Amino acid sequence: MKSKEKNKRFDENSTIKEILESKKGFEVLIKYNVPCLGCPMASLEISRLKLGEVARVYGLDLKKILKELNSEKDEKR
Repeated sequence: MKSKEKNKRFDENSTIKEILESKKGFEVLIKYNVPCLGCPMASLEISRLKLGEVARVYGLDLKKILKELNSEKDEKR
């Protein structure tokens, strides 16, 4: 992964795959009970599933999830 991509902030259009490739991604998604991580069907679409869509469908707090995902990136700035 290019260094520019590593410093990219997550947003509602970030895919679950991109988030899982980050250092804290899995931990944060588990904390907020993102159901796609254990879903066999989601594994087929993980590179296309966007965090914003998943949050809307499952009633998750997108702002809190993004704040925590991006906190690691903000600390490095």
